[in-house]
Amino acid sequence: MDVLARAARLFDKVTLAIGESPKQPLFTPQQRLDMIRPNIVPYPNVEATIFSGLLVEFAKGLKADAIIRGLRELSDFEFEFNMALMNRHLEPSIETIFVMPNEQFSYTSSSLVKQVARYGGKVAHFVPPNVAEALRLAFQR
Repeated sequence: MDVLARAARLFDKVTLAIGESPKQPLFTPQQRLDMIRPNIVPYPNVEATIFSGLLVEFAKGLKADAIIRGLRELSDFEFEFNMALMNRHLEPSIETIFVMPNEQFSYTSSSLVKQVARYGGKVAHFVPPNVAEALRLAFQR
């Protein structure tokens, strides 16, 4: 949400793109979309949608100028840098812009948040209230 808020200040229109993952995510793309929608209400220039395939192709279809990616720490950089170079190769007209989150979120990852939630830890500081509740319910024993 922190990176999204920064992007919403930088661009007239932002599309939060929820990818269909080949991995086994905890929540389906539709569930993730349903969870994010109430949290983007404060940002009138933000919409959320689901896509499949290559992100750069999706962005091209939207006639987007840029793809915004959050960089939490140095270890994210190598993966994100390689992805940005590939996207530039596939579609040179779309820039990748890296945005650093607030330092309080720099050590946070979805895997870490899910692990804390799995063992009953409080995650409300890291995710919106409806997501914290969805995690609590998902890991109820």
